[in-house]
Amino acid sequence: MPEGTGGTPPRTLAEALRTRGDDSLTALLRARPDLLNPVPNDLSQLATRAGTRASVVRALERLDRFTLQTAEALAVAPEPAPYDTLQALLTGDEGDARIERALPAAVGRLRDQALIWGGDTRLRLVRTARELLAPSPTHPSPTGLGPTVAEATAGMSPGRIQEILTAAWLPSTHDPVSAVAALTELFTDRTRMAALLDTAPMEALSVLDRLVWGPPYGEVTSSPTPPVQWLRDRGLLLPATTRTVVLPREVALHLRAGRAHRVVEPEAPSVAPRTSEPGSGARPQLVDSTAAGQAYTALATIEELAKDWNEGGPSVLRAGGLSVRDLKRTATALGVTEPLAAFWVELAYAAGLLAADGEADERYAPTPAYDEWEELPSPERWARLAVAWLTATRTAGLVGGQDSKGRTLAALGPDLDRGPAPEVRRRILDLLATLPEGTPPDPESLMARLRWERPLRGASAAGRPDDLRGRLAAWTLNEAELLGLTGRGALSTHARALLGALGGPAEGITTSPAGGITTSPAELAAAGLRAAEALRPLLPEPLDHVLLQADLTAVAPGPLLRPLAELLSVAAEVESTGGATVYRFTPASVRRALDAGQSATGLHDFLKAHSRTPVPQPLTYLVDDVARKHGHLRVGSANAYVRCDDEAVLDEIVADRRSQGMRLRRLAPTVLAAQADPSTLLDGLRAMGFAPAAESADGDVLITRAHAHRTPARTAPAPVPDGPPVPDATLLGAAVRAIRAGDLAATVVHKTVPEPAGSRSRARAVSASADGPATSPGRPGDLPRTTSAETLATVQAAAMTGSALWIGYVNAEGAASQRVIAPVRVEGGFVTAYDHTADEVRTYPLHRITGVAELADDTA
Repeated sequence: MPEGTGGTPPRTLAEALRTRGDDSLTALLRARPDLLNPVPNDLSQLATRAGTRASVVRALERLDRFTLQTAEALAVAPEPAPYDTLQALLTGDEGDARIERALPAAVGRLRDQALIWGGDTRLRLVRTARELLAPSPTHPSPTGLGPTVAEATAGMSPGRIQEILTAAWLPSTHDPVSAVAALTELFTDRTRMAALLDTAPMEALSVLDRLVWGPPYGEVTSSPTPPVQWLRDRGLLLPATTRTVVLPREVALHLRAGRAHRVVEPEAPSVAPRTSEPGSGARPQLVDSTAAGQAYTALATIEELAKDWNEGGPSVLRAGGLSVRDLKRTATALGVTEPLAAFWVELAYAAGLLAADGEADERYAPTPAYDEWEELPSPERWARLAVAWLTATRTAGLVGGQDSKGRTLAALGPDLDRGPAPEVRRRILDLLATLPEGTPPDPESLMARLRWERPLRGASAAGRPDDLRGRLAAWTLNEAELLGLTGRGALSTHARALLGALGGPAEGITTSPAGGITTSPAELAAAGLRAAEALRPLLPEPLDHVLLQADLTAVAPGPLLRPLAELLSVAAEVESTGGATVYRFTPASVRRALDAGQSATGLHDFLKAHSRTPVPQPLTYLVDDVARKHGHLRVGSANAYVRCDDEAVLDEIVADRRSQGMRLRRLAPTVLAAQADPSTLLDGLRAMGFAPAAESADGDVLITRAHAHRTPARTAPAPVPDGPPVPDATLLGAAVRAIRAGDLAATVVHKTVPEPAGSRSRARAVSASADGPATSPGRPGDLPRTTSAETLATVQAAAMTGSALWIGYVNAEGAASQRVIAPVRVEGGFVTAYDHTADEVRTYPLHRITGVAELADDTA
């Protein structure tokens, strides 16, 4: 039975909430979690909070288009409105079966979220929602309707109203109220209105046609044209200001055949497949292989980024984030555009793999978590990235844009969080999952579906388009492709596994009614493992071999095992990447390997063991030649010195004009001293074509390795929620019990102390005690007042009989409250009782109890 149809209709939202069951209240608090902060004392406070502007705006923003259109239609209907009136505003005179089928569910959603209340014969919109949705000159309604006749004629002279009645063939009345009622009755009568409009000039009907669907206001001159004057004389246009007229709501509804909206959308538009590619929906294997290839590329890019920042990355700007120059340099190192570099940097940051080191000269660097991530199998590493992207509120697409103050938004900066991002990402993936496997969506139909689900999120407060949600959707499609969740625009098998583990796609909104993703971290981790298992057979197995060629290159036909990949990254230069990676050996790269501690023999053995082809002779000669020169010169610190057993080599260095900047001088036939530091001396000699080796203080060859700089332990940045977090079942249950108990304390029917014959009630007699005058409980919500002796006696009796009491209590801060308690023990000036309001056993000082009253028998 609809709410309020049985018994006395509710007079307020609070009374309507009292008729609800616990499940209904739980659903309300789950859909609107802002009502729980803090937990309301009772249902009256819950109703008040549900009617505040901020809470109503948030609730309206989460309505789909048809539910919102239902609320908009109710805002222009007379209050209270019967269900049939609301249906007529949506279906019009001709009716619409689709709207009639969808309307009960829409009304149910509005009622469940406490945006409307009352039974089907007396539907009422919450006052704040009505103020937001009803037409006004400063805030036009989406319906395009204007004010009613009564509203438009407010302040009009009685004589002018009588002139309108005469021109519209209506009898005169003796007061403005009845005149307005007669005019309203005319405009709402289909037959009489049709007869009146049949007498209108064609130009006048053209004027009405321009105003009928809104905006309903039009400008007029001091000498209006005859068609406009004809409409004004009969009240079909009423003055709004001295220069404007307005089309009354009743007239517009007649011209619209009773419809409040030009187009009503009772059903969500379906996501259509993309038809531009022949056979685009018949290649799931191709989609999976493409997505897996992109997933591998994503892992390689993150590794390349960490390698580039391994010894300490770019400096942190004073305001936070990367500078434009550092982002450009990182993009060059990764071989991508700057927007893509921003995405990869933000993804690594969201996954907790990169962070600022917190030093005085703060720089970005990999975190210790990156080393742990690097040791995981490739599918699990990808799953970590996918889960981090799905739940992150940081939005890389904003990089390079400007904030509200005109400042450029920097990658890794503090202003890139957007609360709706996780919801939009999850929703897009869910919609893609509704299509057949291997089928990409039509982008326009996808955007239309998102706009239907959250229409108010696509418009700013000023009514201008705000495309943040649309931009988030476009970025999501692009980023999902980069990350390997989609391939050729279609959802991959491993992405479907991820969504399936998170609860799978649904017909409605898969996120919570309050927005955001409600999945726990443990569930996200388990879902990531499911996705990793689905991706594992799609990724190639790491190889333990390369193909060495005579042109000093090595071809890796696939991903390499980590030891082989690490050695090649040091001993050779990457020449090209793709399905196969090509490495090129150069004298500089071989010398780099020798500087890192490799020996010529070790390099020969390693290459021979990991090559499917014979080691080419030119490569053998290159390694031997560089090794023969490597360490022939020794550089130490004296500031620096150079020593060599071959005096002719030192003579050549001293005679070379390029060495003048090093300020070399001979200390001995085999030793040169330099003013430059050892690292500068090493670089200078290598630029001259020599292959010196660094020397330790003991005279040994110094092995130089890249110093891996790591930040202290850092956690991944916490997402910034789009509103209050969704409460769990335990909190919801406790909140409902507390609200019920508080409401019982505020509205409970209590016994009054009987008044002796011929005297005033003892409960209202003046007491000589410090408690002041004692009074019996009065109106609901007033604290009970009894004397100290009466309070003690009543509490002791209740403890013996096990009955419940209604008490007034003032805490140490002076805050007063009402409670329903069941006393258990009274001793030492304290009463220990079960507090129904708090749903727990508490102890109260008797001197802080203002008074007590027994509950009525039918209530107890």
